[in-house]
Formats: sequence, C-alpha cells, structure tokens
Amino acid sequence: MELFSNLALGFSTAGSIENLLFCLIGVLLGTLIGVLPGIGATATIAMLLPITFQLEPVSSLIMLAGIYYGAQYGGSTTAILINMPGESSSAVTAIDGYQLARKGKAGAALAIAAIGSFFAGTVSTFLVAIFAPPLTEVALKFGAAEYFSLMVVGLVSSIALAHGSIIKALAMVSLGLLLGLVGTDIYTGAPRFTLGIREYSDGLNFVAVAVGIFGIAEILRNLENESTRSVLMSKVSGLMPSREDFRAMIAPILRGTAVGSILGILPGGGAVLAAFASYTIEKKVSKHPEEFGHGAIAGVAGPESANNAGAQTSFIPLLTLGIPANPVMALMIGAMIIQGIVPGPNVATEQPALFWGIIASMWIGNLMLVILNLPLIGLWVKLLTIPYYVLFPIIMAFCSIGVYSVNSNVYDLYAVAFFGFIGYVLVKLRCEPAPLLLGFVLGPLLEENLRRAMILSRGDATTFVTRPISAGLLLIAALVLVVVFLPAVKAKREVVFQEED
Repeated sequence: MELFSNLALGFSTAGSIENLLFCLIGVLLGTLIGVLPGIGATATIAMLLPITFQLEPVSSLIMLAGIYYGAQYGGSTTAILINMPGESSSAVTAIDGYQLARKGKAGAALAIAAIGSFFAGTVSTFLVAIFAPPLTEVALKFGAAEYFSLMVVGLVSSIALAHGSIIKALAMVSLGLLLGLVGTDIYTGAPRFTLGIREYSDGLNFVAVAVGIFGIAEILRNLENESTRSVLMSKVSGLMPSREDFRAMIAPILRGTAVGSILGILPGGGAVLAAFASYTIEKKVSKHPEEFGHGAIAGVAGPESANNAGAQTSFIPLLTLGIPANPVMALMIGAMIIQGIVPGPNVATEQPALFWGIIASMWIGNLMLVILNLPLIGLWVKLLTIPYYVLFPIIMAFCSIGVYSVNSNVYDLYAVAFFGFIGYVLVKLRCEPAPLLLGFVLGPLLEENLRRAMILSRGDATTFVTRPISAGLLLIAALVLVVVFLPAVKAKREVVFQEED
C-alpha cells in the first residue's frame, strides 16, 4: 500500500500544470535533438543547466529527464529515414529500420519503434518505483568506505562496458580522474593543477567539459559526414503495423525491455549497451537470422525497447545512491547540486515529492511521446532537410552562451574549445569519451570518501576490506577486471567495436 501512496504523491506532483508543461517541453526538445544529428542529449542537457537556476527543482529535473528519454524516441526517426542515428543508442535501429524504409515500410518501422519504446518505458518506470525504495534503505547504511568501494565498482564497470580497447577505456577513466583533481584541496585548501589561473580554483566547469567533449566534438564529426546525408523524401504513410508485424514484434519488445531494464542500471551501460545487446540476442534467437540487416522487424522492435528501458532504469542508481550510470546521469547530478540537493539516498526521505514526482513524470512523458511523435513525423522529416552547415553555427552559439552564463567566466569558453578539440581527437583515436566524463564526475567523490574513510579509521587501510559491504563491492570490482582481461573477452570486444563502426 505504501507504494501506491507514494505513486499517488508522485502523480499529484508531476500532474500539476507547471510540471506537465515542463515535461512536454522536455520530451519535445528531446525528440528534436534526437531527430537532428549533431548534438545529442548530453550536450543539450549541459547547455540547459544554467536555465535550471531559475526553475523549481522538480520542474527542472522533470524537464531534463524528458530530454533524455525523448532523445531515444527522436533518434530512431533519423535512423530509419536517413540511416543516420540521432542518438548513439539508435545506431542499431538504423541497420534494419532504414532497410524497412527503403521497402516502403517507413511508417510501420516508426510505429514499431514508438510502440516498443512506450511499452519499455512503462515497464521500466514501474521497476524504478518498485526497486528504488529498498535500494535507498540499503544505501542509508553506507559509510565513507562503502561509497568509495561503490565508486570503484562504477569506474571499473565503465571500463568493462566501454567498447573497443580496454587500455584506451582505462586511460579515459584515468584522464577523467586527473581532471577532477583540478581545483582546491578539500582538506588543506591548497590549489592543485590550476596552472596559476584563479578562475580554476573551484575546479574545471563541468558544463564546459561536457559540452566540449560531447557537443563540439560531435559537431566536428558530423561536418565530415554531411555529404553522406540523404533524406528519404517519399511521403511516410502506413503508420499502423500489420497483424503480421504485430506478431513479429511482441517477443522482441518483451526481450528488449528485460535486457534494457537490467543493463540500464549498470555504470557505463545504459541505453547504448542495451540496444546492442538486444540486437545480438534477437539475431541469435531468430529462426531467420539471414533477415537481419535486410529489414527485420525484430531488429527495430528489440533495440528500441531496450534503449528506452535502459535510459529510464539508469535513474535507479542516480536516485538511490547518487551514482551516475552514464554521462547524462552525471549531468543530472550536476543539476541537482545546482538546486542545492545532495544526490543520494536522503533525497527519497527528505524530498519525497521530488523523488516520486520524477518517477511518475517518466510514465507521463512516455505517454506524451507516443501520442505526439507519430502525428509530427511530417514535421521531423522537413527538419531533416535543413543543411547541417546551417544548423551547426546556431548550435555552437547556444553552446557558448549556455556555458558562459553559468559563471560568466571567459576561461570556460576556452575550456569548451580545448575539450571540443580533445573530444574530436579522441573520436579519431577510437577512444570512447563516456568513461572520461564518469571519471571526472566520480573522481572528487572518490577522493573525498577515500580520505574520509582513512581519517575515520586513523590511517588503517584495512577498513575497506574489514567492512563486509565494502569488501563485497571491491571483490565484485576485482572479478569484473579479471573477466575483462580474459583473452576471449578482449578479442570479442574488439570484434564488436569494429562491427559497430
């Protein structure tokens, strides 16, 4: 009964006129940036962080959450119509979705993606509602040692779940940890790695780093691919899938929802890993694997369900432990801190309306998406005809304005340019930037809890292995590392990474 009373509180909070409006703004904006390749949810949320200063905490977080899962919807539109995923999690959808569009079934493919996403979003919302409270109670028992070990697990998992070379993923996490050290020592007050620049005494601006690495770098990458972009100009029709299509998509939607719900919780996983895992599973269980790559219904239904489920269950570690499962969740933590909210288990007990309001808004937002998106397909198709060379100056201008408005610091603009260049170089070197951002966010928290645990134990490092929960988490991290370095696993990672490229 307590669950229903909590959900009632959540729906009453999310159902207010103001919060419904911000939820609508969030999902529409998310769909828009998902449709237009070149910026993505991470950079968009980073740019909008300054706006959250002026909004109520619940409204701002509902809007930012709507942008995230709305982008998963929008990304499938470009993947199906122009074979260019607006979001990286929709890359798998492009494989069979575009082939279906070429066969004249673009409308059916878009409808299947929307139905799968809505079902997965509904299920994962209830999973968040069910599992978040007990996890919050467990998290309240955590001390400094347990939080340090949990963050070690998160960083190791981000290495394990990153694509391609393990060494490169480890290097990205290490670089992120080093960038997190810039600023003032939390205990001594001494400046560290600031290069004598007073403006960096509080550390590197998180928004500047995120916009540079993800936003500017993505713009540069997309400018290279502008010549390959061709829009399917024929009129999109037949939005209602046939009876045969319904039969073919039910099982993949169920499997994709299950896979995405599980993988979304893992640090470094989220929507991208869930989509690729779902596609692999569907191809293996299919009676006709030869259809994949040539317009298989399961190749659209499974991954689209998985990426939406993964996007929403990634809120579980954010809301219960204050640990980001992916770069977008790291930005959500930034938004909470801006509002004066300390991320972690205390949010559920101290601000239940915010906690349950965010959860309830996920279902409301998914309902808005499925109602609005299909009728607006014609509008999205027209937007796709806008040349990218027209869009990118506008995007860069908003990036710069958003970053500068946070602290009115010109050095933040230098940081955006620098990290934009670094992000572009990382793409060229086939290094995944997501572990870098996770390391940057978790680094200061990791250091703080490490030093606090050592102070409380009077310098006894065995405190991390004598406390049962901490020791168990470190054992999990060690096992993950062992598995990742197995020769068979390393070889499989490289093969998968080459296939994705």
